[in-house]
Amino acid sequence: MIRHLFLALTMLFFLPQNAFAIGVNECVDKYFAPFSDAFSNLVFTPIVIGNISVPVIILFLILSSIFFTFYLRLIGIWGFKHSLKQLFGKYHKEHDNDRDGEVSSMGAFATALSGTVGLGNIAGVAIAISIGGPGAMFWMAFGAICGMASKFLECTLAVKYRRFNPDGSVSGGPMFYIAHGLTRKGLRWLGQPLALIFALMCVPGALGGGNMLQINQATQQVINITGGQNSFFVDHAWVFGLIVAIIVGLIIVGGIKSIANVTSKIVPIMCGIYLVAAIAIFIVHFNSIPSAIATIFREAFSPQSVTGGIIGTIIIGFRRSVQSNEAGSGSAPIAYAAVKTKEPVSQGFVSLMEPFLDTVVICSVTAFVIIITGEYLNYREGITGVQLTSAAFEGTFPFFPYVLAVVIILFAISTIISWAYYGQKAWSYLFGEGFKRTKVYQIMFCVFIVIGSSMNLQSVIDFTDSTMLAMAAPNLIAIFILLPEIKQDLIDYCKRYKMINAFNKSWFKNEKLS
Repeated sequence: MIRHLFLALTMLFFLPQNAFAIGVNECVDKYFAPFSDAFSNLVFTPIVIGNISVPVIILFLILSSIFFTFYLRLIGIWGFKHSLKQLFGKYHKEHDNDRDGEVSSMGAFATALSGTVGLGNIAGVAIAISIGGPGAMFWMAFGAICGMASKFLECTLAVKYRRFNPDGSVSGGPMFYIAHGLTRKGLRWLGQPLALIFALMCVPGALGGGNMLQINQATQQVINITGGQNSFFVDHAWVFGLIVAIIVGLIIVGGIKSIANVTSKIVPIMCGIYLVAAIAIFIVHFNSIPSAIATIFREAFSPQSVTGGIIGTIIIGFRRSVQSNEAGSGSAPIAYAAVKTKEPVSQGFVSLMEPFLDTVVICSVTAFVIIITGEYLNYREGITGVQLTSAAFEGTFPFFPYVLAVVIILFAISTIISWAYYGQKAWSYLFGEGFKRTKVYQIMFCVFIVIGSSMNLQSVIDFTDSTMLAMAAPNLIAIFILLPEIKQDLIDYCKRYKMINAFNKSWFKNEKLS
């Protein structure tokens, strides 16, 4: 695979500067843009709430997560302690090698977290605050707590309905529990088409939003810190893309075990760097913390200057939350399906921590830095996205743009690696398992990294965003149908591991279990 990847990528060296990317841009704008625009308009069909226009698919994700939270009696709260114990191996650790699967709970968790912790945690949060004000931070965190229930359900289903291949590898995710779960309910006529739709959306989502968009934004940050318009990478952006493509290719060729091994190391480093920088900001601006907290709560419930008022702030906060942690979209279950366990519900508990760390911790840290420094007021001057986050740090530490560049590159690479695996499993579901089929996808994925580093993505951003969100529709439909059986599995699990008291003492005691 490496030899073929090398040949495919080094062909770009013989093209003058960014001629290849320019040609791709022209073809995309001419032939693909009309289809992309039509599909994006369909997926992002809006509904107006107050003065805020919100896509129906986003509203579906939000309302589903709220319903699941109440249905499972606030599992994100009463299951939090057990989630930590599962994540750090308190249960069944001594039998790791005897369990079915390919990677540990921590490895699967790190892979899924690396897929969600990306540029959205830096740029997306800044955009949400720019539009929705500081109060959006509160609703982002609240939305993540609700999203924990969605994540629990889809990841439990992924482990329950996964399939083992002859070579010992695992295939799982929404494609499988949609198809096989609904077939067991006598709904094969519905499950098969929905599974196919999910896979068809996942592949372009992986190539675009999980790949090209990530490398493109990372390349822009590299250009910014290496001289701006005078940077070598302005006309040779593909060189940086080629370097990243080779690194990613060497990692993904080893499958989920290699990916989990790398993400288990990258995720703590990249999150650690970012959190240490944020804590330093908190220390410097310690006296401003009380007023910042007051501002967040005041504008969360009675915003005065935000378009759409309180409803607008809530919608914007929830929207950023679901787009950040991807709860309900069906991406993370593909990674969790490979875990070594015979207890599907146990991995569901592990997955509770993913929305919490991604949104409640990392996104909230970004938001708090922007608010505590007062930088959020500068969005009126045209500063938004990653520029707003960078400016918030740079005002205290002038060297921070360089640190941010490192963080962004790590965030981008980790996301690309995880989405390479997600797309590969969807690809295999569509075209079948096999060495050659897998290598074709992996080579194509790496070539798209080089293309994405240097082309204008405006024509494909909306399309890739829409495909990633469209994955949620078939996924959520299946979850609603399979909801009763997962709740029963949860009850059985709680009985066996002496957690039934926690379940009984949780809110909404409509049924006493013993």
